[in-house]
Amino acid sequence: MGRNVDMIEVQKVLIKAWKKEIPDKNVLLMDATCYEVHLRFPTDVKILWESCGWIWEKKISELCKLNKLRLPRSKYKEQKIKTTTYSKIRKKTHRKTKARKNALLKLLAKGIEIYQDLLNQVHGRGLTEIDSKTFKTIKLVYQQQKHHFNHPNAKIKDRIVSIYKPYIRPIVRGKENKPVEFGLKAHKLQVGGISILEHVSYKAFNECKRLKTSILKHKIIFGQCSHVGADAIYATNENRKFTTKEAIITNFIRKGKGKDDKPTKLIKAVLNKERSTRLEGSFGNEKEHYGLKKIKARKSETELVWLYFGVLTANCVLIAK
Repeated sequence: MGRNVDMIEVQKVLIKAWKKEIPDKNVLLMDATCYEVHLRFPTDVKILWESCGWIWEKKISELCKLNKLRLPRSKYKEQKIKTTTYSKIRKKTHRKTKARKNALLKLLAKGIEIYQDLLNQVHGRGLTEIDSKTFKTIKLVYQQQKHHFNHPNAKIKDRIVSIYKPYIRPIVRGKENKPVEFGLKAHKLQVGGISILEHVSYKAFNECKRLKTSILKHKIIFGQCSHVGADAIYATNENRKFTTKEAIITNFIRKGKGKDDKPTKLIKAVLNKERSTRLEGSFGNEKEHYGLKKIKARKSETELVWLYFGVLTANCVLIAK
């Protein structure tokens, strides 16, 4: 399905079919969240060890056995014992972590060089397309980790956190209990309790820049938008000017001196309540009851199908009720 079905078009068809059932079509709520994928928490030592394991234990031994070549000498077994001992340490000091990273970087560099030489020797016999992609990812991991080791304060663009899922990026959410999440960041709209995925990406994006697009998309599907409920992050000068120009009432806090009149205060209070209870409550509902707490798919296209199915199934249940 991931390869052959356009889930955005599926969503459009379903929303069109549900249009008559949806109340308060003029009110639009929006917010962003991260739907995490099933992934072990990445550290530099973990990803370096995974890369070393893939090359030395899996590929080099497999290639030598297939082509009846002599297995090259290495300190892989010695490093395996040391890495296992390190992983069992409760308090991992900076000194020990640095020493482990240094040793694994040397082992990985040697592994890349030997594996490349073996492939050249046998003219790439037995190398699959998936293996080729993984090997390319491991080379990139080595470059990133070596640069980070030599320049600890330097920022690494598109940092890889998994050799099997190189498209996953760290998404900084700033939450107290979970500052960084790994998965799909989704910008979600809600009209009459029905959720619509407006934008989905593996990379972190600023949701406040999606307000104009979201209002225009709402206008195409449901008609005129009169009220918008959104988080404080959306209350930029550009968005305020746009909503004022379009005569849209928002729940944004008033700037400058002066106070809102009583009817405006009441409208803002209702919008705030709807956004914080109904919209944010739908995130928790989908994650807890519709399989979106940890998406356990193996490929990016399957993860996308999993996400859309979770959100659309929650909508179906709401429509049925």
